[in-house]
Amino acid sequence: MRGRVLLFFLVTSFFLLSLAVSQEAQGPPVARRDDVKEVIHGVTVEDPYRWLEDQNSQETREWIAAENKYTQSQIGDLPTRPYIEKRLSELLKVDNYKETFERTGRIFYAERKADQDQFVLLMRRSATATPEVLVDPHPLSADHSTSVSFADVSEDGALVAYDIRKGGADETEVRFLNVNTKKELPDRLPSARYFRIQIVPDKSGFYYDIMTAEGPRVRWHKMGTEVSNDTEIFGKGYGPDKIIASQLSENGRWLLSTVLYGSSADKTEVFYLDRNANGEMKPLIHDIEARFFVEVGGDHVFAQTNWRAPNGRILDIDLKHPDRPHWFQIVPEQSDAVIERMHLAGGKVVLIYLKNVVSHIDFFTANGQPAGEVAFPAIGTVGEFSGRWESNTAFFDFSSFHIPKVIYRYNTETRAKSVFARVNAPVESAELELKQVWYESKDKTRVPMFVLAKKGLKLDGANPTYMTAYGGFNVSLTPQFSPTAVLWAENGGVFAVPNLRGGGEFGENWHKAGMMEKKQNVFDDFFAAAEYLIANKYTNSEKLAIAGRSNGGLLMGAAITQRPDLYRAVVCGYPLLDMIRYQKFLIARFWVPEYGSSENSEQFQYLMKYSPYQNVHKDTRYPAVLFITGDSDTRVAPLHARKMTALLQWAQGGRNPILLHYDTEAGHSEGRSTKKMIEDTTDEISFLWWQLGVRPEASPAPKSMLRKLKSKQR
Repeated sequence: MRGRVLLFFLVTSFFLLSLAVSQEAQGPPVARRDDVKEVIHGVTVEDPYRWLEDQNSQETREWIAAENKYTQSQIGDLPTRPYIEKRLSELLKVDNYKETFERTGRIFYAERKADQDQFVLLMRRSATATPEVLVDPHPLSADHSTSVSFADVSEDGALVAYDIRKGGADETEVRFLNVNTKKELPDRLPSARYFRIQIVPDKSGFYYDIMTAEGPRVRWHKMGTEVSNDTEIFGKGYGPDKIIASQLSENGRWLLSTVLYGSSADKTEVFYLDRNANGEMKPLIHDIEARFFVEVGGDHVFAQTNWRAPNGRILDIDLKHPDRPHWFQIVPEQSDAVIERMHLAGGKVVLIYLKNVVSHIDFFTANGQPAGEVAFPAIGTVGEFSGRWESNTAFFDFSSFHIPKVIYRYNTETRAKSVFARVNAPVESAELELKQVWYESKDKTRVPMFVLAKKGLKLDGANPTYMTAYGGFNVSLTPQFSPTAVLWAENGGVFAVPNLRGGGEFGENWHKAGMMEKKQNVFDDFFAAAEYLIANKYTNSEKLAIAGRSNGGLLMGAAITQRPDLYRAVVCGYPLLDMIRYQKFLIARFWVPEYGSSENSEQFQYLMKYSPYQNVHKDTRYPAVLFITGDSDTRVAPLHARKMTALLQWAQGGRNPILLHYDTEAGHSEGRSTKKMIEDTTDEISFLWWQLGVRPEASPAPKSMLRKLKSKQR
């Protein structure tokens, strides 16, 4: 009997072991490969997973479900998850603030309490008054996936326009609230892609910018009337590859509409309307191949431009004498600093400069005389800034990777600065060190990189390292508070951010050096950053993880396909990957001035060379990859991540997993709940720690956890 029991036990154990091995051997779902080919400019281009472009087909939905199930089987029970989730909860579940601004003494802001998932819109009737809730989004969705934000507030602070965003979609619904009665008005704008809302001073109506199927349009809505009766003010003739953003002067006289040629706005046009004269839109800036961002102060337009000034300068245009001979330069270009943003406050021009990618604020009078500055003791970033031409009150915030956000109230007349709110995230900032290093790229261009780590970090070549970057659209990556950065550095790792060409860190020349046919410079800068970290003993290729989203997801795709040997693990979020077809989907026409298009034979040549989807090769040993996207991404089509996941899973020549985290609710834009942010970031860091063999230093793992972690590594 004992022999039979033993035999049964052995057979059963062998069966269960075989089943487990079989399940592991099955790997990810197998996607159907089609023989889809097309000839573009004489070149045959294969696209075996084009069927995955159809987001709503039954076959695609079944494949997505299978991929999500497989991904959870790999990362859902990793032993480091509880620690990561707990620490992220500590860092994120704190009182947080944003969107702070003033209207006639009333202070408006958004606050998310430690126990809340979404930001609530609030108002104080004075700086010391009790906060009043204006809009609470939590009742709008059971899972708290719906968020709200301010769209505009009337000059007297009595009428609020606010956006309602579902999931992470770019489209929003716009509603209006009477601040004094706390009652909603019947006027509403249906869900669409809006750029700006501008309420006129007497609150009789508002202007709004909307993207239609034909292109961007500026419309006027009279309060109390049907939206279908709204009047089109401007935009006819501009197609869906353009963006229009309008603004109204505080006195209500002037309406300005800026036409952006693509998302990076390498060319802009500005038109103006004198509402007192009941006239039509007239061109103010329309025949200059340069970027102009404008603000109205009184009857003057102040323009931040790179026209004949790659690092930026400020012009004054009198709307009563708008001809070009009357334009006047008030702040000249600086050779060692770049104007990142311009604002108006208290009759002054406020410039946020980047000097070697570090923020500081300079104030100037209307005729360009220095009127004060605000510097900070640490390397960091000036985030949101709000001010009004006719008010001395301004608000701005400052943070760094390891320094939580502080919101300041600033008097432009007395130059007094006080703390309005502080995010008290539990971080021992003094134990972490942020420094900036410089390295040479492939063509000898010097590139800076921020590096965060524990003080006294030992450079032994074995530190787990997280590197992220962007490199495009004139966007500057500056140090802002990051729970991921804190968690990584606290546990003995290195958090690195190189400032690649294509961004705006060093002006328009830096941007142009990483766009169109020069996009390869961006990738080379990134590879050189990884090589610098390895050569200088921060880490090694088996301990290096990289991550990027959107345009940064394209960067990850190029890193995977061009230098798969350089990293152990990759998180590729909401990415562009098929650069031959990208311009056909959603709003991608906005990006053609940045990337080019395969519809152009010359541009097709360089796009084909680096497009990640077209440069995957069978039986190559690729790093472990976690793709992230979702149905609600209405900016970058999720088809890129779907197709690339299937292709890499087919081509993978090593044992590193290729996973897809596909959210059927979340998308590209802001609005994720705190709970969702914690869940998603836990997934990402758990995946990376699994691949890099990281264990939490702050809370040493028991031997059983280490054994489990080791068993899941290759």
